[in-house]
Amino acid sequence: MSVTLRPARPLDAGALGAILDGWVRATPWMPQLYSGAEAVSFLSQMIDAGWVTTAETDGAPAGFLARDGGDVHALYLGEGARGRGIGARLLDAAKSGESALSLWTFEANTGAQRFYDREGFVPVRRTSGDNDEGLPDIQFRWQRSETT
Repeated sequence: MSVTLRPARPLDAGALGAILDGWVRATPWMPQLYSGAEAVSFLSQMIDAGWVTTAETDGAPAGFLARDGGDVHALYLGEGARGRGIGARLLDAAKSGESALSLWTFEANTGAQRFYDREGFVPVRRTSGDNDEGLPDIQFRWQRSETT
């Protein structure tokens, strides 16, 4: 499988919004606060800001990472793209441009926590739900080491 990373284009918003919305709808503990159209609008705003890197397989978006400087706002992969190293490639690309990255994940998302741990992130803060979803979450941080 060939994976290409590239800056997202405005026409990617529909496919990337569907990836985000699909994950929310498939996750039983995640409240569905937004419609699919709102997910597309959200992606459009991040794309317009220049934050989004798209992972493409076979000419179609398979996932994305949205980052503003060292703040990772979103990392989502389509169902068929998970477990194939695509998320790690997106994070590696983000790491290459920053000395530190910070992100949040939900406490209930244990798979994401294991992934971020493998990728060198450490938990630095927890909340009882200071987010739109009202769910407990964890802030993770990655710092480039002196030898990296």
